[in-house]
Amino acid sequence: MSESTTVNSPVNVNGIVGKDLLSIIERIERIEEERAGLGADIGTILAEAKGKGFDVKIIRMILRMRRREKHELDEEQALLDVYMSAISMAGEIEE
Repeated sequence: MSESTTVNSPVNVNGIVGKDLLSIIERIERIEEERAGLGADIGTILAEAKGKGFDVKIIRMILRMRRREKHELDEEQALLDVYMSAISMAGEIEE
C-alpha cells in the first residue's frame, strides 16, 4: 500500500467485511509490485538480446506465437495467404 494512503482499522459496512477486503487489496498490490519487477527483468533481457544483435520486435512476435495453439497459427497463416493472393502479394513475403 502507498505510504501516503492512510487506512484506519477496517470495519464492516453494509455486509462488507473490511478486513477481508483489505486483505484482498493488499494481496493484489503485492502481486502488482512483483509484476512490475518481472516487467523490468524482461526489459533487461530484451536489452541484452538487442545488444547481441537480435530484433526485439521479432522476439516479442515469437513469444506471442508460442502462447498460441498450432491450429490457430495454421488457420491465421492460411487466411493471410488467401488475403495476400487476393491483393496480388502472393510470393512477395517468404515464410
